[in-house]
Amino acid sequence: MVVLASAGGNDVAVIARLVQTSPDRVREMIHRFNDLGMRSLDPQWAGGRPRQITTSDRAVIVETATTRPAALGQPFTRWSIRKLAGYLATRKGGRLQVGRERLRQILAAAGITFQRTKTWKESPDPLKEEKLTRIEWLLEHERDRTFAFDEFGPLTIRPVAGSSWAPVGKPDRLRANYHKPHGSRQFFACYSIGEDRLWGRNEPAKGWRPTLRALKTIRRRLDDRKPVYVILDNLNHHKNPTLRAWCADNAVELVFTPTYASWANPIEAHFGPLRQFAIANSDHTD
Repeated sequence: MVVLASAGGNDVAVIARLVQTSPDRVREMIHRFNDLGMRSLDPQWAGGRPRQITTSDRAVIVETATTRPAALGQPFTRWSIRKLAGYLATRKGGRLQVGRERLRQILAAAGITFQRTKTWKESPDPLKEEKLTRIEWLLEHERDRTFAFDEFGPLTIRPVAGSSWAPVGKPDRLRANYHKPHGSRQFFACYSIGEDRLWGRNEPAKGWRPTLRALKTIRRRLDDRKPVYVILDNLNHHKNPTLRAWCADNAVELVFTPTYASWANPIEAHFGPLRQFAIANSDHTD
């Protein structure tokens, strides 16, 4: 169109408006036609440097990054960017030379981020479903008479680092340590489902006797002789004969969570905030 318009006697400004480009671009095309003739009408644009990392290479990178190193014969538990780049450069079946920054970009584009691993256990408890069903029923139909119980600790008296608001470059500071003559404590935590209230007792050690003292505080919460239900885990002193006899005499039903399923105990959700807001940033001396 530029060449034909120029041959028709139109000036550069008119041609630029016609083809919606700049006057300099029009002049460039006319001069190129004058120099090369008809060959200038079919320029062989390369479109840039060929890609070094293909789509299939990206898929290999993502698959490798999300595979455990041990499964690929590597003697470590997780990939770093350096280790991943080194493995890809020497892998059997096709080596991939890719820089660490480019590798990080490829993983980020695929939604792959560096995260802490988590563990899990499948409960081998033969009564797993029965126990979970019982807990679920109590939480739905007997909330006002259901409590959760667990031990929290050991708690040692020491400065505990945390987070706080402070001017840039001037973080709040705690002493590193101090003489601790007081030993440690266990917090026997009780949680009322209906009231949404947490309380407990500090005891010097675990055992069935401090557990019994904590359960008595639950029984006094509803001192009407009607049944109360306490969700707790399978720690051995929770099943002490003397403790269970007291529970039977005082209408306290112990509702045990399945083995390796302490997450079914509603009190567990409160221990994280307890660490974050009551213990972190603390500097108690006794």
